[in-house]
Amino acid sequence: SEFPDVFPDELPGIPPVREVEFNIELISGSEPISKAPYRMAPVELKELKDQLQELLERGFIRPSVLPWGAPVLFVKKKDGSMRLCIDYRELNKITIRNRYPLPRIDDLFDQLQGAMHFSKIDLCCFHGFDESNLSRDILVFSKSKEEHEDHLRTVLQTLRQEKLYVKFSKCEFWLSSVAFLGHSVSA
Repeated sequence: SEFPDVFPDELPGIPPVREVEFNIELISGSEPISKAPYRMAPVELKELKDQLQELLERGFIRPSVLPWGAPVLFVKKKDGSMRLCIDYRELNKITIRNRYPLPRIDDLFDQLQGAMHFSKIDLCCFHGFDESNLSRDILVFSKSKEEHEDHLRTVLQTLRQEKLYVKFSKCEFWLSSVAFLGHSVSA
């Protein structure tokens, strides 16, 4: 209840300008890619029109005449609504992947030694944002209740400060065991 702005029902708009600008780097000499749209049922076309109109009104998208284009499709969510997905596979083929070294898994597990309390925080992503170069999950772990409360507050304050948002329904707080990198970790 202390951080309602970090857990909005809807994303408030496009993210603010950040200190570090993220660019998608392409293989040198790559030509623009434009794929034909996929066939859609009338109900999907109506849903597409409605979702695009909402994204346009909220400032998430804008009209473009660039020579780039990717087809869209819908995936049915558990609640029956439809998630708009963009098929960026052709773009991904000419995208240079980030080459930041990942931490060693055994080093990550070593950091969890002695932890008694765990929380998982799932960041919201914006429509059409390529998640292949990032992780959305934050694992908070602590040795005591007091320390965990402080750690959670610090993480949530940082998210607030950076205008990053969390979907409350996908978070788990105050766990005694947690799934981490395909392993079950417990106190």
